[in-house]
Parts: sequence; C-alpha cells; structure tokens
Amino acid sequence: MGTAIRSAKKSLSRFASNRFLFEELVKRDFEHKYKRTILGMAWSVLSPLLTLLVMKLVFTGFFGRTTPHYTIYLFAGTIVMAYYKEATNNGMTSMISNASVINKINVPKYLFLLSRNVSSLVNFFLTLAVFFVFCIIDGITFRVSFLLLVFPVLCLVIMNLGIGMILSALYVFFRDIKYLYSVFLTLLTYLSAIFYTVDSFPYSVQRLFLLNPVYVIIKYIRMIVIDGTVPSLQYHALCLAYALVIALAGAFFYKHYNRRFVYYL
Repeated sequence: MGTAIRSAKKSLSRFASNRFLFEELVKRDFEHKYKRTILGMAWSVLSPLLTLLVMKLVFTGFFGRTTPHYTIYLFAGTIVMAYYKEATNNGMTSMISNASVINKINVPKYLFLLSRNVSSLVNFFLTLAVFFVFCIIDGITFRVSFLLLVFPVLCLVIMNLGIGMILSALYVFFRDIKYLYSVFLTLLTYLSAIFYTVDSFPYSVQRLFLLNPVYVIIKYIRMIVIDGTVPSLQYHALCLAYALVIALAGAFFYKHYNRRFVYYL
C-alpha cells in the first residue's frame, strides 16, 4: 500500500513539473484535428448529429414505434460510443505519433495519452450539451437526478484511459492491433444496444449485455434521462468496478512494458 502511494505521489509530481507540456499537447491535438477544415470544432457536434440522423431514418420504422423518446434513446448511445471510439483510437496511436518527441525528451509517456483523452473529452462535452438541448425539445423534464450523470461519465473517462494504455502499449509492438481493434469496435457497436432495445430478449440474454462495459454506461444514462429512475447501488458498483479494473489493468500493462517502448518507437 505504501509503495502504491509513493508511486502515485511521484507520478503526480512529474505531471505537475510537465504541466506546460501537457497543455501544449492538448492545444496541438485540437489544432491538428481541425486543421484545414472549414467548420473546425463544429464537426465535434455535427458528426454525432449526422450519425444520429442516419440511424433515426434507418431504424425508427423498426424500433422507434415502441420505444419512448427514441431520438434521445439513440442519441445517448451514439454520443457514448462516439466518445469511447475517439478516446481509445486516439489513445492507441498516442505514443507512435509522438515518437520523435519521446526519443528526444525525457518526459512521462502517459502525458501523450492523457492529452488525447482530454481532447476527446472536450468534444464529448460539446455533444453532451447538444444532447440536453434535444432532451428539452423532446419534452424531457430536467430533474435533480441528472446530476448523477457525472458518475457514469467519470467511469467512462477512467475506463477509456485504461483501455488506451493497453492499446497504446500493444500498438508499439504490433501495428496489426489497429485493424483488429477496428473490427472489434464494429462488433461492440452492435452489442451495445444503441439502436435497438434488449427488452425483447430473454432475461438471461439481457443479463449478458451487462458484460459489456460500454452498454452498462449507456444504460445508466438512459435510466436517468429517459426512465427517470436512479440505478441501484449494485449497478453503481458494477460501473465503478469496470472502470477501476480496466484502469488498473491498463496501468499494470503500461508500466510493465514502459522501459521497452523506446526500442520500438
């Protein structure tokens, strides 16, 4: 326990000493992402909105007729999945794309992963603001329980960092992971009940969906916003457990291979 605390203090100290570099990395990521685009940051909002429009046009006839607030139902799944994809994909390439800097300057390598995740998080907050506007348009009343949305978002951020650490480490050694992960994301999208409901499945199958951490986060948001119910303590524990286990696994994986990264960059 004492060793873990000392390690955490050391990491925080190194982060504080490299704060300026971290801020510059975040700014650079934003500028690079929207470089030579006409609409710039507006794409952060337009992209999920266009995805929502396409999914609504395609799936409303199949699922929207029996699903209350189907637009919000779709939007909740779309923005969570979009944030997850962007954060983990950007995290995966964070070290390789900054190899020239890592090989020249002795800085904590996790700074590059953090900067990518902060950039993705800002984009997520922009789309979340639009999501709330859609809630008002759809007649959903804002309640005190909406404040609880901080919890699943925080769990998702922690989870994305953990997965990003694992992917970035793997990508240094195996470039093929990028293509395999792309296939995995397609499968994950279909298994996260973004455009369909799980009510029609047998109860045993519905429970299997809870093995998907992304679906767990999406369901939490839908319960608060659409159903107007607060998830149980067990459900909160499940969200937190996924976040912490994945984050710890990522940190262990990242630290284990940390000294070998420079030989492959």
